[in-house]
Amino acid sequence: MVALPEIIRHKTHAVKVGNVVIGGGAPVVVQSMTNTDTADVEATYQQVKALYEAGSEVVRLTVNTEEAARAVPQIRAKLLADGLDVPLVGCFHYNGHKLLHDVPECAEALAKYRINPGNVGFGKKRESQFELMIEAAIKHNKPVRIGVNWGSLDQDLATRLMDENAALSKPLPSDYVMREALVQSALLNAQKAESMGLAKDKIILSAKVSRVQDLVAVYRALAERSNYALHLGLTEAGMGSKGIVATAIAEGLLLQDGIGDTIRASLTPEPGAGRELEVKVCQELLQVMGLRHFAPQVTACPGCGRTTSTFFQELAGKVQGYIESEIANWREKYPGVEELNIAVMGCIVNGPGESKHADIGISLPGTGEAPTAPVFIDGKKAHTLRGAGIAEEFQQILSDYISQRFS
Repeated sequence: MVALPEIIRHKTHAVKVGNVVIGGGAPVVVQSMTNTDTADVEATYQQVKALYEAGSEVVRLTVNTEEAARAVPQIRAKLLADGLDVPLVGCFHYNGHKLLHDVPECAEALAKYRINPGNVGFGKKRESQFELMIEAAIKHNKPVRIGVNWGSLDQDLATRLMDENAALSKPLPSDYVMREALVQSALLNAQKAESMGLAKDKIILSAKVSRVQDLVAVYRALAERSNYALHLGLTEAGMGSKGIVATAIAEGLLLQDGIGDTIRASLTPEPGAGRELEVKVCQELLQVMGLRHFAPQVTACPGCGRTTSTFFQELAGKVQGYIESEIANWREKYPGVEELNIAVMGCIVNGPGESKHADIGISLPGTGEAPTAPVFIDGKKAHTLRGAGIAEEFQQILSDYISQRFS
């Protein structure tokens, strides 16, 4: 018999971020980031709310000015007033040490600080300003994400490693050195934070690059050399299908290796569009890999010459829309409904078989087939639908099935 490949999670320290646990064997956490001006309290509040309601369990904000820092407690208060206990992460660059010191109410309102060692400061100031941020985290009892990025890598470290590589009799390709610099930067700064008194269970690491193979190589090295909780993200993944595919492959390969405690899809949105797509991509990635369940899954026929009618496409769309409209209510009333499998198939070739494999499924007639649609429940034929109201009848059967099975 062929066994399923087993995903053995990399052992990491558990980090408490607000009311969410990251690492330590906890379910992989979905997070996202706003793109509003954080100083605009209402706009940022609305976007955080939308992301949280879409399923983002942690939301990151840019904190780049004193106005933005002073807005953070107001945003947090508005969320709590609405009953939304969303862990907010402050993303700091260049002046984070100053903002955390000058606006202590911001330091307290945030659930985590994101520190980029490559641009926390330059020259002699780099180390002291990094230390000030770690001291703020210790003072306010907050975890940090030490997030290195190949677009803003610590130039002193990168130069030293390049010089060492150039001195070798057979120098390695520059990409190898860049990857090693990312790994070393993350680990050295985490060790520095620990030496200052920040506990391991207050540290999350990330190493962001924009190429799939680089990301996989860097995170495999981080997992091999440490047991810090790890945040996965392919930075600047891009727009549309390219960004989705690149993110899914890079993060999927690592998740299959058991690497990654929290993930984000860094997608470029269409102008004027919301950010919820990046949340949906993360949820669907985790669900198709069997790591988490967020909503019932619909297996739908792609169509071929045997299914020249668009009816099965329309029915699949209606069923998917029905699930999306009902899932919040179902989760509350019917625990476990997220793991339901539904099939909407288009002809006799694979329709009955796929419908039998699903918890509940319908096999629609293809071109030239008898105008009947058998419905299968738990592997057995339970109904035969005919006529113009098949979609509505199937939705009612689905609703009754969920009520009976999950009550």
